[in-house]
Amino acid sequence: MNEIPLIFFLWVGAFLFATGLSIILIKRNVIFVLMGVELMLNAANLNLIAFSQGDEQNQGLMMGLFVLVIGVCEMSIALAIILQVYRRFKKIDIDQFQSRN
Repeated sequence: MNEIPLIFFLWVGAFLFATGLSIILIKRNVIFVLMGVELMLNAANLNLIAFSQGDEQNQGLMMGLFVLVIGVCEMSIALAIILQVYRRFKKIDIDQFQSRN
């Protein structure tokens, strides 16, 4: 069985991370920013699993699964907070969250 070289995983991870970072920097909508954070988290997760290819105990895979579950919990809490903010202010742009003196 032919294994996929590590460099391919690193390139895909770098592409996912760059895409997530660009979404965070460009978009003003909170939902898109959360999607960018999730892409960056998945890029790091992909690299974690790729570097553990030779591990017979599958520690990297178990750690990746743990990170994935924590990311889902973080996303559900963030979406619940965003829903409450939308109910109060009727918009979810990042620019509205500036402090007023």
